[in-house]
Amino acid sequence: MKTIFSGVKPTGRPHIGNYFGAMRQFLKLQNENDSGVNYFCVVDYHALNLVQNAEEMRRLSLDVAIDFLAIGLDPKKSVIFKQSDVSEHTELAWIFDTITTVPYLKRAHAYKDAVAKGGEEDVSAGTFTYPMLMAADILLYDTDIVPVGLDQKQHIEFARDTALKFNRIFGETFKLPEAYILENVQTVPGIDGQKMSKSYNNTISLFASDEEIEKAVMAIVTDSSGERPENVFAIHKLIRSESELEKIYEENKGKYKILKELLIEDLKTFIRPMRERRGEIAKDLNFVKKVLDDGKEKASGVANKKMQQVKKSIGVI
Repeated sequence: MKTIFSGVKPTGRPHIGNYFGAMRQFLKLQNENDSGVNYFCVVDYHALNLVQNAEEMRRLSLDVAIDFLAIGLDPKKSVIFKQSDVSEHTELAWIFDTITTVPYLKRAHAYKDAVAKGGEEDVSAGTFTYPMLMAADILLYDTDIVPVGLDQKQHIEFARDTALKFNRIFGETFKLPEAYILENVQTVPGIDGQKMSKSYNNTISLFASDEEIEKAVMAIVTDSSGERPENVFAIHKLIRSESELEKIYEENKGKYKILKELLIEDLKTFIRPMRERRGEIAKDLNFVKKVLDDGKEKASGVANKKMQQVKKSIGVI
């Protein structure tokens, strides 16, 4: 019996990197963890560092819930909820802030990236303490396994460090979670060869239209000096067996246009069912909101019970 927890920030349309890096693992673990508990969270307070418009936040948060359902997460098997609906997340994050040092938080990749982009004076306190809110998200539910992409591995390490430190100071309270990262899809390349990221504007949307797929794939940067387009192959092998592709790419050495067209057709076949399912789910927003309301009730019960234990540990009750 395991407890699974992971979350997605409502900051825009998910891309295939999000899916293969983490979201596909959500589905796999949900379906394998029949006797355990699965939590999948819309981490909207994390998104507040980037999204600071109320209507946009409401829309994007609902979109993530729809995305969860469209990829196959089942509210009968998983607790789907919004972070902001369970106040214990931010309450526990503050408690963690009080036992965490500034030099430790300066090691965080998100902080370093923000400093590199705009200088330390422009980094919000929310960005700086981001790892403690993520630690709270995870530890609040006595999580065993956290399915994430490789870029989130450090956050799981921070959660483990925080649990160990809290347990050392206040007594045994938190479990130590484990990251779940698939080795063969640790980093999904974008159309420019860098890591696929909304920040780099190099993505292929998970629910893209046929036209969007065509445009994105034809824009994939290739090196004409090689026998095959490695960036095309790296994306292609996510949705088709590598052994099968080796033969196809060998037969079409140097024929980059043909190989891109093959990738386009395979992506269309892969994406179309999810896109159509998402379209159907989006027509019934009352159902989506009910899923979130039910998730709120279930998650709140567990979170409140854990916070009572934490409060006793620290001596405020």
